[in-house]
Amino acid sequence: MRFWEIGLIVVNFGLLYWAVITNKKGGRGLFIPLGIALSLVIVQIVVEGGRWEMIPAYLTPLLLTAYFFIGKRKEGGKSRIALTVQAVLLTVYLLVSVAPPAVLPVFSFDEPTGPYAVGTTVYHWVDDKRREVYSDNPADRRELMAQIWYPAAEGGGEERSPYLQNASKMTKAISSKMMGLPAFVLSHLGLIKTHALVDAKLSNSGSPYPVLIFSHGMNGYRNQNMYQLEELASHGYIVIAIDYAYEAAASVYPDGRVAVSKTDPNLTSNAQYGMHIPLWTSDAAFVLNQVAKLNQNDAAGRFTGKIDLDRIGMLGHSFGGAVTVQMLKNDSRVKAALSMDGGFYGPPVSDKGFGKPFFMMYADETYSKIMTSYDDVAEQFGGVSREAFEAPRKEYIQKSGYALAGGGLSILIPGSKHASYTDLALFSPLLGLSGTDPRRDHRIVNEFSVAFFDRYLKGKDDSTLQDLAAKYPEVNFKVNN
Repeated sequence: MRFWEIGLIVVNFGLLYWAVITNKKGGRGLFIPLGIALSLVIVQIVVEGGRWEMIPAYLTPLLLTAYFFIGKRKEGGKSRIALTVQAVLLTVYLLVSVAPPAVLPVFSFDEPTGPYAVGTTVYHWVDDKRREVYSDNPADRRELMAQIWYPAAEGGGEERSPYLQNASKMTKAISSKMMGLPAFVLSHLGLIKTHALVDAKLSNSGSPYPVLIFSHGMNGYRNQNMYQLEELASHGYIVIAIDYAYEAAASVYPDGRVAVSKTDPNLTSNAQYGMHIPLWTSDAAFVLNQVAKLNQNDAAGRFTGKIDLDRIGMLGHSFGGAVTVQMLKNDSRVKAALSMDGGFYGPPVSDKGFGKPFFMMYADETYSKIMTSYDDVAEQFGGVSREAFEAPRKEYIQKSGYALAGGGLSILIPGSKHASYTDLALFSPLLGLSGTDPRRDHRIVNEFSVAFFDRYLKGKDDSTLQDLAAKYPEVNFKVNN
């Protein structure tokens, strides 16, 4: 909970308990506590932004007014039973007021640890060579929204970027498309600020900078790994995240149009997922083309000549991890790649590996499911045959082994879940998306991510990776043969 939210609840419920215990009724002096209670509600809404989770707390001035001016004060005070009943009811109301903002917090991101401040800017790119496959109009071209985080010059910007631009449209899509929740539930995400400064000046101290392309998961969104994107930018990387239109939760274009996800909710099999790989890899390749154009001539003057096109890496989560695998395999521009609990959809890698640096981060939740044998769960699957159950499991194990062959790196964070590698782990404990300590999981991911790309894009030695292996022995850092 935020500072003024806590202050509002503590003070206003303190006043309510005081009124109940002392049996305050009527009198001009009671306008002072009423004014305090109402002022705190106004201040909280103005300073921090109001949200539906706080509605019970916002009603406390009305409860205080009702208690002060409805009914008469009894001579000799209230009976012990009446006082106890009122105190119990007030305590129940206190719990009702505290629970929603506590379990759906307006969280903050940890401060990036790198030497650079972070700037961010957004681009709308149209690929004139490709039609939009999700449109019935053959004239419609493929449109992508991309956001860039980069090392910023100190004092180069003042406004902190919101977590989500076009927040009302995005929170609606995230709630419904990603979570299957009512559209309003995650509306408070629109109140979250990041550390990045909007349209800040690029720092020249380390340019030209290496580039990282980030791919979200199926029905995800470009900002879903904000904890990681800002961290990488603070360590001297230009990081570009893509909204894969119509297969992201939503993409909001500059003119207000919204490309909401049109993916099949019954998408389950490896073959079905594999059919979506070509669209995403084509999008990623197009974005790399746009990066080259930015480096050649950025209309804003920010990135011209500041991007090192010989040092390009890629990272992705879930289906975005599978896209990262295919880009590392097929696009010579991608020199190193990181997959966070990603699948292995599409054509397999050679059994000798990529011949390029690859890092696989497994979630304990996913890996445990993959390693579960048919005999362990046969009763749960009824008529599903052993062959049908084992086929995708065997395919995953084989493709994973191929991808790691020849020196691929891997870790597995104990207790982590699929969403532990994203911001979703911070959303709410009620959603069951986080491990036991999501912020620690994020620190581990960030430290290994920076060390990996520093090693293979900046040419540093592997001492930091080895130090991290010793620092976090529980993740079982491996160099696979």
